[in-house]
Amino acid sequence: MTAQEKILEIVKQKGKVVTREIADQFGVSRQYASSLLAQLVAERQLVKTGSTRKAAYLSLAYAKKNRDVLSHRYVKRLKNVSLEEHKVLAAIERDFPLVGGLSDNVKSIFAYAFSEMLNNAIEHSRSSAINIQVAVENKRLSFVVDDYGIGVFRNIKKKRKLRSELEAIQDLLKGKTTTMPKAHSGEGIFFTSKVGDVFILDSFGHQLIVNNELPDVFVKKTGKIKKGTKVTFDLSCRSKRHLNSVFNKYTNVAKGSDYGFDKTEIRVKLYTVAGVHVSRSQARRVLAGLEKFKVILFDFDKVPMVGQAFADEIFRVFHHRYPRIRLETENMNEGVKFMVRRARNGAAHNI
Repeated sequence: MTAQEKILEIVKQKGKVVTREIADQFGVSRQYASSLLAQLVAERQLVKTGSTRKAAYLSLAYAKKNRDVLSHRYVKRLKNVSLEEHKVLAAIERDFPLVGGLSDNVKSIFAYAFSEMLNNAIEHSRSSAINIQVAVENKRLSFVVDDYGIGVFRNIKKKRKLRSELEAIQDLLKGKTTTMPKAHSGEGIFFTSKVGDVFILDSFGHQLIVNNELPDVFVKKTGKIKKGTKVTFDLSCRSKRHLNSVFNKYTNVAKGSDYGFDKTEIRVKLYTVAGVHVSRSQARRVLAGLEKFKVILFDFDKVPMVGQAFADEIFRVFHHRYPRIRLETENMNEGVKFMVRRARNGAAHNI
Protein backbone atom coordinates (compact mmCIF):
# COMPACT_ATOMS: atom_id res chain seq x y z
CA MET A 1 0.00 0.00 0.00
CA THR A 2 1.38 3.39 -0.99
CA ALA A 3 1.68 6.31 1.41
CA GLN A 4 -1.24 8.05 -0.28
CA GLU A 5 -3.43 4.96 -0.06
CA LYS A 6 -2.65 4.78 3.67
CA ILE A 7 -3.58 8.46 4.05
CA LEU A 8 -6.90 7.83 2.35
CA GLU A 9 -7.60 4.97 4.76
CA ILE A 10 -6.82 7.20 7.75
CA VAL A 11 -9.00 10.03 6.47
CA LYS A 12 -11.81 7.59 5.67
CA GLN A 13 -11.80 6.39 9.29
CA LYS A 14 -11.48 9.83 10.90
CA GLY A 15 -13.42 11.95 8.43
CA LYS A 16 -10.81 14.70 8.54
CA VAL A 17 -7.15 15.17 9.42
CA VAL A 18 -4.59 17.97 9.65
CA THR A 19 -1.06 17.95 8.26
CA ARG A 20 0.54 17.45 11.69
CA GLU A 21 -1.37 14.18 12.25
CA ILE A 22 -0.10 12.69 8.99
CA ALA A 23 3.46 13.92 9.60
CA ASP A 24 3.52 12.36 13.09
CA GLN A 25 1.97 9.07 11.99
CA PHE A 26 4.37 8.60 9.07
CA GLY A 27 7.40 10.09 10.80
CA VAL A 28 7.97 12.65 8.03
CA SER A 29 8.25 16.42 7.88
CA ARG A 30 5.10 18.57 7.73
CA GLN A 31 6.26 19.85 4.36
CA TYR A 32 6.39 16.34 2.91
CA ALA A 33 3.05 15.40 4.48
CA SER A 34 1.54 18.59 3.09
CA SER A 35 2.75 17.70 -0.43
CA LEU A 36 1.16 14.23 -0.20
CA LEU A 37 -2.13 15.73 0.95
CA ALA A 38 -2.00 18.44 -1.74
CA GLN A 39 -1.65 15.80 -4.43
CA LEU A 40 -4.71 13.95 -3.13
CA VAL A 41 -6.65 17.24 -3.20
CA ALA A 42 -5.49 17.88 -6.78
CA GLU A 43 -6.71 14.39 -7.72
CA ARG A 44 -10.03 15.26 -6.00
CA GLN A 45 -9.77 12.36 -3.58
CA LEU A 46 -9.73 14.72 -0.58
CA VAL A 47 -11.30 18.11 0.12
CA LYS A 48 -9.25 20.89 1.68
CA THR A 49 -10.74 23.52 3.96
CA GLY A 50 -8.91 26.45 5.55
CA SER A 51 -5.38 27.55 4.72
CA THR A 52 -1.80 27.38 6.04
CA ARG A 53 -1.61 25.83 9.53
CA LYS A 54 -5.40 25.88 9.93
CA ALA A 55 -5.93 23.70 6.86
CA ALA A 56 -7.84 20.43 7.29
CA TYR A 57 -8.31 17.59 4.81
CA LEU A 58 -11.69 15.87 4.55
CA SER A 59 -12.91 12.68 2.94
CA LEU A 60 -15.45 13.25 0.17
CA ALA A 61 -18.16 11.53 2.21
CA TYR A 62 -17.44 13.66 5.30
CA ALA A 63 -17.44 16.88 3.26
CA LYS A 64 -20.79 15.99 1.69
CA LYS A 65 -22.41 15.36 5.08
CA ASN A 66 -20.78 18.31 6.87
CA ARG A 67 -20.87 21.23 4.44
CA ASP A 68 -20.99 23.66 7.37
CA VAL A 69 -17.32 22.93 8.15
CA LEU A 70 -16.23 23.95 4.65
CA SER A 71 -14.84 27.43 4.06
CA HIS A 72 -17.54 29.74 2.72
CA ARG A 73 -15.03 32.13 1.19
CA TYR A 74 -12.06 31.74 -1.13
CA VAL A 75 -9.68 34.70 -0.98
CA LYS A 76 -6.45 35.15 -2.95
CA ARG A 77 -4.04 37.91 -3.89
CA LEU A 78 -2.69 37.19 -7.36
CA LYS A 79 0.50 38.56 -8.84
CA ASN A 80 -0.31 39.81 -12.33
CA VAL A 81 2.62 38.19 -14.10
CA SER A 82 1.90 35.48 -16.70
CA LEU A 83 -1.48 35.11 -14.98
CA GLU A 84 -4.10 33.01 -16.79
CA GLU A 85 -7.74 33.10 -15.80
CA HIS A 86 -8.46 29.45 -16.65
CA LYS A 87 -5.75 28.29 -14.25
CA VAL A 88 -7.14 30.49 -11.47
CA LEU A 89 -10.63 29.12 -12.13
CA ALA A 90 -9.29 25.55 -11.99
CA ALA A 91 -7.65 26.29 -8.62
CA ILE A 92 -10.93 27.66 -7.25
CA GLU A 93 -12.85 24.61 -8.42
CA ARG A 94 -10.20 22.38 -6.81
CA ASP A 95 -9.75 24.23 -3.51
CA PHE A 96 -13.22 25.66 -2.92
CA PRO A 97 -15.62 22.69 -2.83
CA LEU A 98 -18.78 24.74 -2.34
CA VAL A 99 -18.53 25.91 -5.95
CA GLY A 100 -18.62 22.29 -7.06
CA GLY A 101 -21.90 21.80 -5.19
CA LEU A 102 -23.73 24.48 -7.17
CA SER A 103 -26.29 23.60 -9.84
CA ASP A 104 -24.94 23.25 -13.38
CA ASN A 105 -26.56 26.46 -14.65
CA VAL A 106 -25.14 28.54 -11.77
CA LYS A 107 -21.70 26.95 -12.15
CA SER A 108 -21.62 27.77 -15.87
CA ILE A 109 -22.62 31.38 -15.17
CA PHE A 110 -19.92 31.68 -12.51
CA ALA A 111 -17.24 30.18 -14.77
CA TYR A 112 -18.11 32.57 -17.60
CA ALA A 113 -18.54 35.76 -15.55
CA PHE A 114 -15.53 35.23 -13.29
CA SER A 115 -13.24 34.33 -16.21
CA GLU A 116 -14.33 37.38 -18.22
CA MET A 117 -13.83 39.81 -15.34
CA LEU A 118 -10.48 38.36 -14.28
CA ASN A 119 -9.30 38.44 -17.90
CA ASN A 120 -10.23 42.14 -18.10
CA ALA A 121 -8.17 42.85 -14.99
CA ILE A 122 -5.22 40.82 -16.28
CA GLU A 123 -5.11 42.39 -19.74
CA HIS A 124 -6.45 45.93 -19.26
CA SER A 125 -5.80 47.15 -15.71
CA ARG A 126 -1.99 47.35 -15.69
CA SER A 127 -2.25 46.44 -12.02
CA SER A 128 0.66 44.50 -10.54
CA ALA A 129 -1.68 42.58 -8.22
CA ILE A 130 -5.30 41.47 -8.36
CA ASN A 131 -7.35 40.47 -5.34
CA ILE A 132 -10.11 37.91 -5.81
CA GLN A 133 -12.80 36.64 -3.50
CA VAL A 134 -15.44 33.99 -4.14
CA ALA A 135 -18.15 33.28 -1.57
CA VAL A 136 -21.07 30.89 -1.22
CA GLU A 137 -23.11 32.10 1.75
CA ASN A 138 -26.79 32.36 2.65
CA LYS A 139 -27.73 30.58 -0.57
CA ARG A 140 -25.99 33.21 -2.68
CA LEU A 141 -22.91 33.04 -4.87
CA SER A 142 -20.75 36.14 -5.16
CA PHE A 143 -17.33 37.09 -6.38
CA VAL A 144 -15.10 40.15 -6.35
CA VAL A 145 -12.24 40.98 -8.72
CA ASP A 146 -10.35 43.98 -7.37
CA ASP A 147 -7.35 45.63 -9.07
CA TYR A 148 -5.33 48.80 -8.46
CA GLY A 149 -4.77 49.85 -12.03
CA ILE A 150 -5.83 52.57 -14.45
CA GLY A 151 -9.59 52.15 -13.98
CA VAL A 152 -12.13 50.82 -16.45
CA PHE A 153 -14.04 54.08 -16.99
CA ARG A 154 -10.90 56.24 -17.25
CA ASN A 155 -9.35 53.76 -19.67
CA ILE A 156 -12.37 53.77 -22.01
CA LYS A 157 -12.65 57.56 -21.74
CA LYS A 158 -9.01 57.99 -22.74
CA LYS A 159 -8.88 55.39 -25.53
CA ARG A 160 -12.20 56.47 -27.10
CA LYS A 161 -11.53 60.19 -26.53
CA LEU A 162 -14.73 60.76 -24.58
CA ARG A 163 -15.53 63.77 -22.44
CA SER A 164 -16.34 62.07 -19.14
CA GLU A 165 -16.52 58.83 -17.19
CA LEU A 166 -20.31 58.98 -17.61
CA GLU A 167 -19.90 58.77 -21.39
CA ALA A 168 -17.56 55.79 -20.88
CA ILE A 169 -20.26 54.06 -18.78
CA GLN A 170 -22.86 54.80 -21.45
CA ASP A 171 -20.67 53.21 -24.14
CA LEU A 172 -19.88 50.26 -21.91
CA LEU A 173 -23.57 49.45 -21.48
CA LYS A 174 -24.07 49.28 -25.24
CA GLY A 175 -21.69 46.33 -25.60
CA LYS A 176 -18.91 45.89 -28.16
CA THR A 177 -16.89 48.54 -26.31
CA THR A 178 -13.23 47.58 -25.90
CA THR A 179 -9.92 49.40 -25.65
CA MET A 180 -8.22 46.53 -27.52
CA PRO A 181 -10.43 45.92 -30.59
CA LYS A 182 -7.97 43.56 -32.28
CA ALA A 183 -7.86 41.25 -29.27
CA HIS A 184 -11.32 41.62 -27.71
CA SER A 185 -14.90 41.90 -28.92
CA GLY A 186 -16.04 43.99 -25.93
CA GLU A 187 -18.81 41.55 -25.03
CA GLY A 188 -17.54 40.43 -21.60
CA ILE A 189 -18.86 43.21 -19.37
CA PHE A 190 -22.13 43.47 -21.33
CA PHE A 191 -23.02 39.79 -20.89
CA THR A 192 -21.64 39.52 -17.35
CA SER A 193 -23.91 42.42 -16.34
CA LYS A 194 -26.88 40.47 -17.75
CA VAL A 195 -26.25 37.01 -16.25
CA GLY A 196 -26.07 37.95 -12.57
CA ASP A 197 -28.68 39.28 -10.16
CA VAL A 198 -26.50 42.27 -9.28
CA PHE A 199 -23.38 43.53 -11.08
CA ILE A 200 -21.32 46.48 -9.83
CA LEU A 201 -18.33 48.29 -11.34
CA ASP A 202 -16.60 50.69 -8.94
CA SER A 203 -13.73 52.83 -10.20
CA PHE A 204 -12.22 56.19 -9.14
CA GLY A 205 -15.39 57.59 -7.60
CA HIS A 206 -17.84 56.36 -10.24
CA GLN A 207 -20.09 53.36 -9.79
CA LEU A 208 -22.24 51.44 -12.24
CA ILE A 209 -24.89 49.18 -10.69
CA VAL A 210 -26.92 46.77 -12.82
CA ASN A 211 -29.72 45.21 -10.79
CA ASN A 212 -31.47 42.55 -12.86
CA GLU A 213 -33.86 41.71 -10.05
CA LEU A 214 -35.58 45.13 -10.22
CA PRO A 215 -34.62 45.39 -13.17
CA ASP A 216 -32.81 48.74 -13.38
CA VAL A 217 -29.45 50.39 -13.94
CA PHE A 218 -27.93 53.08 -11.71
CA VAL A 219 -24.92 55.34 -12.17
CA LYS A 220 -23.65 57.34 -9.23
CA LYS A 221 -20.64 59.11 -7.78
CA THR A 222 -19.23 57.65 -4.58
CA GLY A 223 -17.75 59.46 -1.61
CA LYS A 224 -14.94 56.94 -1.27
CA ILE A 225 -12.54 56.88 -4.21
CA LYS A 226 -11.68 53.34 -5.33
CA LYS A 227 -8.31 53.30 -7.10
CA GLY A 228 -8.43 50.90 -10.03
CA THR A 229 -11.51 48.79 -10.67
CA LYS A 230 -13.56 46.63 -8.35
CA VAL A 231 -16.06 44.20 -9.87
CA THR A 232 -18.76 42.73 -7.63
CA PHE A 233 -21.05 39.98 -8.91
CA ASP A 234 -23.94 38.39 -7.02
CA LEU A 235 -26.32 35.56 -7.96
CA SER A 236 -28.81 33.39 -6.09
CA CYS A 237 -27.67 29.78 -5.81
CA ARG A 238 -31.27 28.88 -6.68
CA SER A 239 -31.27 30.96 -9.87
CA LYS A 240 -33.02 29.39 -12.85
CA ARG A 241 -31.15 31.67 -15.26
CA HIS A 242 -29.16 29.91 -17.98
CA LEU A 243 -26.13 31.32 -19.75
CA ASN A 244 -27.32 30.18 -23.16
CA SER A 245 -30.69 31.87 -22.70
CA VAL A 246 -29.00 35.21 -22.05
CA PHE A 247 -26.70 34.78 -25.07
CA ASN A 248 -29.65 33.82 -27.25
CA LYS A 249 -31.51 36.98 -26.28
CA TYR A 250 -28.80 39.17 -27.79
CA THR A 251 -27.26 37.07 -30.55
CA ASN A 252 -28.51 36.19 -34.03
CA VAL A 253 -31.72 38.11 -33.31
CA ALA A 254 -32.19 39.53 -36.80
CA LYS A 255 -33.69 37.18 -39.38
CA GLY A 256 -30.99 35.24 -41.24
CA SER A 257 -28.29 36.79 -39.05
CA ASP A 258 -24.90 35.19 -38.75
CA TYR A 259 -23.47 38.27 -37.08
CA GLY A 260 -23.29 36.86 -33.54
CA PHE A 261 -23.85 39.56 -30.90
CA ASP A 262 -26.30 41.74 -32.85
CA LYS A 263 -28.78 43.18 -30.31
CA THR A 264 -28.34 45.76 -27.59
CA GLU A 265 -30.54 47.59 -25.08
CA ILE A 266 -30.30 51.33 -24.50
CA ARG A 267 -31.62 52.78 -21.25
CA VAL A 268 -32.32 56.29 -22.46
CA LYS A 269 -32.54 57.74 -18.94
CA LEU A 270 -28.76 57.35 -18.53
CA TYR A 271 -27.94 59.79 -21.32
CA THR A 272 -28.93 63.11 -19.79
CA VAL A 273 -29.55 64.98 -16.56
CA ALA A 274 -33.04 65.35 -15.01
CA GLY A 275 -34.64 62.97 -17.50
CA VAL A 276 -35.10 65.57 -20.25
CA HIS A 277 -34.07 64.50 -23.76
CA VAL A 278 -34.52 67.40 -26.11
CA SER A 279 -31.59 68.04 -28.42
CA ARG A 280 -30.28 66.38 -31.55
CA SER A 281 -26.79 66.27 -30.02
CA GLN A 282 -28.11 64.21 -27.10
CA ALA A 283 -29.58 61.73 -29.56
CA ARG A 284 -26.28 61.51 -31.43
CA ARG A 285 -24.56 60.66 -28.15
CA VAL A 286 -27.10 57.86 -27.58
CA LEU A 287 -26.53 56.56 -31.12
CA ALA A 288 -22.72 56.59 -31.05
CA GLY A 289 -21.44 53.13 -32.03
CA LEU A 290 -24.89 51.59 -32.48
CA GLU A 291 -24.38 51.03 -36.20
CA LYS A 292 -22.57 47.81 -35.18
CA PHE A 293 -25.88 46.21 -34.18
CA LYS A 294 -28.81 44.85 -36.13
CA VAL A 295 -31.48 45.28 -33.44
CA ILE A 296 -31.58 48.16 -30.94
CA LEU A 297 -34.11 48.26 -28.09
CA PHE A 298 -34.64 51.75 -26.65
CA ASP A 299 -35.97 51.57 -23.08
CA PHE A 300 -37.69 54.85 -22.12
CA ASP A 301 -38.40 53.85 -18.52
CA LYS A 302 -38.36 56.93 -16.21
CA VAL A 303 -38.02 59.29 -19.20
CA PRO A 304 -40.79 61.93 -18.80
CA MET A 305 -40.40 63.55 -22.22
CA VAL A 306 -38.32 63.75 -25.38
CA GLY A 307 -37.98 66.61 -27.81
CA GLN A 308 -38.92 66.56 -31.48
CA ALA A 309 -35.26 66.89 -32.52
CA PHE A 310 -34.18 64.05 -30.24
CA ALA A 311 -36.81 61.63 -31.57
CA ASP A 312 -36.27 62.77 -35.17
CA GLU A 313 -32.51 62.08 -35.02
CA ILE A 314 -33.06 58.50 -33.87
CA PHE A 315 -36.23 57.36 -35.58
CA ARG A 316 -35.95 59.25 -38.88
CA VAL A 317 -32.35 60.32 -39.55
CA PHE A 318 -30.57 57.29 -38.08
CA HIS A 319 -33.23 54.92 -39.45
CA HIS A 320 -32.81 56.44 -42.94
CA ARG A 321 -29.02 56.08 -42.72
CA TYR A 322 -29.21 52.46 -41.48
CA PRO A 323 -32.54 51.07 -42.77
CA ARG A 324 -31.56 47.44 -42.06
CA ILE A 325 -31.21 48.11 -38.32
CA ARG A 326 -34.44 47.31 -36.46
CA LEU A 327 -35.36 49.96 -33.87
CA GLU A 328 -37.56 48.72 -31.02
CA THR A 329 -39.02 50.63 -28.07
CA GLU A 330 -40.50 49.90 -24.65
CA ASN A 331 -41.75 51.65 -21.49
CA MET A 332 -42.87 54.85 -23.28
CA ASN A 333 -45.38 57.20 -21.69
CA GLU A 334 -47.95 58.93 -23.90
CA GLY A 335 -45.81 62.02 -24.48
CA VAL A 336 -42.80 59.98 -25.58
CA LYS A 337 -44.99 57.76 -27.75
CA PHE A 338 -46.34 60.83 -29.55
CA MET A 339 -42.86 62.14 -30.41
CA VAL A 340 -41.54 58.73 -31.50
CA ARG A 341 -44.63 58.08 -33.62
CA ARG A 342 -44.27 61.50 -35.25
CA ALA A 343 -40.61 60.84 -36.09
CA ARG A 344 -41.43 57.41 -37.51
CA ASN A 345 -44.17 58.87 -39.65
CA GLY A 346 -41.62 61.32 -41.00
CA ALA A 347 -39.28 58.43 -41.77
CA ALA A 348 -42.07 56.63 -43.64
CA HIS A 349 -42.69 59.70 -45.80
CA ASN A 350 -38.98 59.83 -46.68
CA ILE A 351 -39.09 56.33 -48.21
